[in-house]
Amino acid sequence: QVQLVESGGGLVQAGGSLRLSCAASGSTFNSYAMAWFRQAPGKEREAVAAISWNAEYIYYSDSVKGRFTISRDNAKNTVYLQLNSLKPEDTAVYYCARGELPYGWFRGSLSSYNLWGQGTQVTVSS
Repeated sequence: QVQLVESGGGLVQAGGSLRLSCAASGSTFNSYAMAWFRQAPGKEREAVAAISWNAEYIYYSDSVKGRFTISRDNAKNTVYLQLNSLKPEDTAVYYCARGELPYGWFRGSLSSYNLWGQGTQVTVSS
């Protein structure tokens, strides 16, 4: 049973930085696109960033482009999200997710990710 476990969330002041990690159990991590989504209270879950299985393709939402960086280390079965220049509107629960098919590329399509972590809270104070 593959599981995704996020860590690294917390409380930070506006302008600060955080680094989120998502560790995957199981041996199939390397073949799948991974993504980060977030959900703020009262809002729909939205894509933040995605990375293909071999890091050849990367997607960022317009709201985080230039501030967040997604990366992966297939040797460690881990995907990362570096959050810089944080804003209060970045406050949300951040989830990592695995693409539904090996070697597929899904950008930020919510319905194309079918394995989710439990989420980690990011709170940015003004």
